[in-house]
Amino acid sequence: MFAVTTDFSGGGDPRRSIELLWGLRPGSRPGPKPRFTVAEIAASAIAIADTEGLGALTMRKVADGLGVSAMSLYTYVPGKGELIDLMLDTVLAEVSLAFDSAAGWRERLDRVARENWQLYLRHPWLLQVATSRPPLGPHVIAKYDHELRAIDGIGLTDIQMDLVVQLVGDYVHGAARTAVAATLVAQRTGLTDEQWWEQAAPVLEQVLDPAATPTATRVGAAAGEEYNAASDPARAFDFGLSCLLDGVAARISRNPDPGDRSR
Repeated sequence: MFAVTTDFSGGGDPRRSIELLWGLRPGSRPGPKPRFTVAEIAASAIAIADTEGLGALTMRKVADGLGVSAMSLYTYVPGKGELIDLMLDTVLAEVSLAFDSAAGWRERLDRVARENWQLYLRHPWLLQVATSRPPLGPHVIAKYDHELRAIDGIGLTDIQMDLVVQLVGDYVHGAARTAVAATLVAQRTGLTDEQWWEQAAPVLEQVLDPAATPTATRVGAAAGEEYNAASDPARAFDFGLSCLLDGVAARISRNPDPGDRSR
């Protein structure tokens, strides 16, 4: 389900992608009403990526799932680049765009991070897509606006707001990648982390000199007492997110002129 291979959003024809994302035209297929909608094609592709990974996704496999030829599918979507853009924008529709009216910026930004975390866990293939050129679809843009609103009016400049949203996104991406990898390692080896440590620890004790690495020995033992907390992705995510939000708060307090939104 998860591999090191990476695909890219924005890899297709940008004009055609935007047309498909926003429904500016139903497709280039001439003649009778199209058999499928673009949304149905995206849903079929997402189902493949969810169950088999992005590496298994091909236009032919999507076409087979829909019961048409690959050539027929190309009359709806020009290629895999445009298809990936559609897939990304489609899954982002799952993210809630509402905040508790009583929530402060910290609670709102925490909510943004956790929504993204859960999205990655539901669709691990998202971690394989580089999005330096994001698909400019309605759900991508709505999500970006939502995340900016979480920190609007709290003393950050517009540039800082954009950078904070990017920072949170990058942090969650890295944390989710670690969590997904941990799950896959357990699946492929047939061992939980606890079982793996139980087998490794006796051998490690034979070769490890605690006097040579006293800090690592002390901290590692403390972490191990709490079920190997260092490799518990959810616990690590919570701690890291708290530290990140503390950093944002510190940045706000240091801003010399909160009213200057241009820098």
